[in-house]
Amino acid sequence: MTTPPDRSRDVAPVTRTRPTLRNGAPRIRVLLVDDHTLLRQALHAMLDSQEGLEIVGEATNGRDAVEACERMRPDVVLMDMVMPGLNGIEATRQIVRHAPGTRVLILTAYLEDERLLEALRSGAAGYVVKRSDLEELLLAIQSVHRGNTYFSADVAAEIAVNDVMMQAKQPEAKAGYELLTGREREVLQLIAEGLSNQKIADVLFISVKTVEAHKAHIMNKLHARNRTDLIRYAIKRGLVGLETPDIGGGAGLRAG
Repeated sequence: MTTPPDRSRDVAPVTRTRPTLRNGAPRIRVLLVDDHTLLRQALHAMLDSQEGLEIVGEATNGRDAVEACERMRPDVVLMDMVMPGLNGIEATRQIVRHAPGTRVLILTAYLEDERLLEALRSGAAGYVVKRSDLEELLLAIQSVHRGNTYFSADVAAEIAVNDVMMQAKQPEAKAGYELLTGREREVLQLIAEGLSNQKIADVLFISVKTVEAHKAHIMNKLHARNRTDLIRYAIKRGLVGLETPDIGGGAGLRAG
């Protein structure tokens, strides 16, 4: 009897060669990152059938996406924004820093100035809403791969993109969330997902004492009194969704 493949991490092995098109040009190597299995599978099926693309792997959260990018060095990452473990914005920051040749294209349900601003500041090369059609998504992938910045038509119609781009180029005001280090932001998200200090330590491979220190720093910087305040802040900030967290595994929150 054949054992079914383990899809727990949904990350494909490294592709050793770069398949080429008939004209000799290499295919655009794409990594799909979204915690919705059905959506990922649909995107995989649609995009992998396009002559100019190759889907090299999938990831269900930002942390796996960062690891996959470091191993695979895809050309383009289609990145969801709100995912358990590590959200798409923080994952984008890490990918841009550790795999600078990879371009990140945010694919999300959110259509808000603040989300677009965060995406641009994280280093994303484009922003496409999930209600876009396949033709526009293909155009976005090709555009960011060529080194351009791309916004879907809905984004351009409802957001003053030029103003947001100008704002993204300005130095961030160091207050609240901006004061948190990258590790503190990870800890904040995991706290908001309902993980205990011990589980956070296990996920991040650090000691419980270090988690407690990070938590104290976070509470001080955000002027929070307790975990409840941190959870409310994370929801308001859009780091996690509104569904009830799965306290056992921390993956029950809704993503966008």
